[in-house]
Amino acid sequence: MDKRTIAMTIAGFDPSGGAGILNDIKTFESLGVYGTAVITALTAQNVHDVAGLLPVDTEFIEKQMDTVLEGEDIGYAKTGMLYSPEIVKTIASKVQEYKLKLVVDPVMVAGSGGSLSKKDFAESLKKDLLPLAVLTTPNIHEAGILSGMKIENEEDAVEAALEIGKYCDKVVVTGGHLKGSDIFYNSSIQVFEGELLESDNTHGSGCTYSSAVTAMLSKGWDTGSSIKFAGKFVKESIRHGSRGTLNQMWKFEDPVQFNLKSV
Repeated sequence: MDKRTIAMTIAGFDPSGGAGILNDIKTFESLGVYGTAVITALTAQNVHDVAGLLPVDTEFIEKQMDTVLEGEDIGYAKTGMLYSPEIVKTIASKVQEYKLKLVVDPVMVAGSGGSLSKKDFAESLKKDLLPLAVLTTPNIHEAGILSGMKIENEEDAVEAALEIGKYCDKVVVTGGHLKGSDIFYNSSIQVFEGELLESDNTHGSGCTYSSAVTAMLSKGWDTGSSIKFAGKFVKESIRHGSRGTLNQMWKFEDPVQFNLKSV
């Protein structure tokens, strides 16, 4: 396979299938990208609760990455839950070794409210991983932690994006809590307007978003087009979801249906 049709997700395992590794692979598959996966942690969770978490040993995370990357020519990867500074440093080392183009989804708290990261995780992320990333995709809660700011509106999100931009060249603060608009920083600010849907089918929405961006980047799309597409893809996944979880396998024909090729 050509490297632009294969991507990697480095994240935690959600046995309910709504978020994490399983979500990422579903999203890749629905967008025509072959997904490979490196598991950083096991969780016991569902849509409503995180009951337990067991991080994977860093040496075994390295072994997973080495084994896959020695067998496949992969250009783009994304991260989800990394949990600890030790895992962050491990991933950063491998990203540099294999020259991966990385999308960072800075997962820290589950949608149900359960903690998915250790103390000092955010600082390690800013120091060790964000400088290596081609894009980071925090929601407003994650952006607030990374920037040290309280985000209550789009103006606050713009300021947070500028602050996070000191660590990562490209930042999109996703708009699930900001009237649906995504705030994109790439040396300047762009606001991609969207809409909020009245739905409980939001478990895994951040994973779907970052996976969709990664998939489209791996297929050769530019960052702005990939972000706009991901926003629309997530909204349709929410619209067609059920039981609190998105549906990434809704009828998908071609990205051209969103009229985004010219963006």
